[in-house]
Amino acid sequence: MASLITAFLCSLLITFLIIHFRHVHENHTGDVSDSGIQKFHLNTIPRIGGLGIFIGLIAGISLRLQSVSLDPIAWLLPLFAFIPLSIGLSEDITKKIGVRLRLSTVLIAALLASHYLDLRISKVDIIGFDYLLAIPVVAIPITLFAITGLTNAYNIIDGLNGLSSMVGMLAASCLAYLGYLLGDAVLLFLSLMLVAAILGFFIINYPRGLIFLGDGGAYLIGFWISILSIWLTRQHPEVSPWFVLLINAYPITETLFTIYRRSIFRKSHAMSADRLHLHSLIYRRILHTSTPKTEMELVNANARTAPYLWILNSVTLVPALLWWDETAVLVVFFILYCMIYLWLYTRIISFRIPKWLSWN
Repeated sequence: MASLITAFLCSLLITFLIIHFRHVHENHTGDVSDSGIQKFHLNTIPRIGGLGIFIGLIAGISLRLQSVSLDPIAWLLPLFAFIPLSIGLSEDITKKIGVRLRLSTVLIAALLASHYLDLRISKVDIIGFDYLLAIPVVAIPITLFAITGLTNAYNIIDGLNGLSSMVGMLAASCLAYLGYLLGDAVLLFLSLMLVAAILGFFIINYPRGLIFLGDGGAYLIGFWISILSIWLTRQHPEVSPWFVLLINAYPITETLFTIYRRSIFRKSHAMSADRLHLHSLIYRRILHTSTPKTEMELVNANARTAPYLWILNSVTLVPALLWWDETAVLVVFFILYCMIYLWLYTRIISFRIPKWLSWN
């Protein structure tokens, strides 16, 4: 418990200090309102929130390791997670790090984690495909792709205040629950550590939006969750791999649909920014249809958008926790979720917004 409190308080303190002394560093760490088409703010805001989360993680884990001997993943995971955090912070500060370089760096971190932690996706419960995963030359690239993809997915959904951070806390909480059920103390500890560290950032930032998670923070959360997700299925074969898919269903489907929308439907680059994410559409077409007049008006609409996606994300969490070892049931719920997502997206983008979405 002391280590969790330490992670929370350190994250809270660092986040507070970054915000309090923003005038000192905002020329380097600030995100200006006219710096991109996906911006939903009027003032310059620091975008290095991931730094506080990482320091919280390091402080909490270090305290725990002083009194208890844990599996090597407890100290190797922060070491490997520092790599995507660093490349993300580099982009947050310089705004000059290309997507390919960032993803290549995350891929290197995934390779190191896969090798030294013996992480490998060994099954997906798809007839015929599991035989291929028994071959290392097939399993390893798929594992690296999954880690890199999920890490980037949390960055893709990091478009509004409280969105990626809450989704990360929810996914980590589900992993912690499975760790508790299965008696996996390491999984339980590392999952709760992430929840505690994100919470320190979240409660000081939401709903006012005083600091951004940034690429560094989003990469850190996505990488941490991806490694623990594979660790769970590797250590506990009785857990359906679709459990991992369901607790990360929102960032995964948002990423895959974004790639489809940009590269196939719009014939543009898959990584080119646009304002057609589901969270962007909810913000602009449901909660904030007029031109912003004040920063507070913008902040309020921004903060009210995230709960829509929290609820959508939760559609998959309940069945995942109830039927974590039942692949057939989880597949049905995943398909159902995809149908809900596509229906909702189609309705909003065609200006046929369901009345129950406009309750505000």
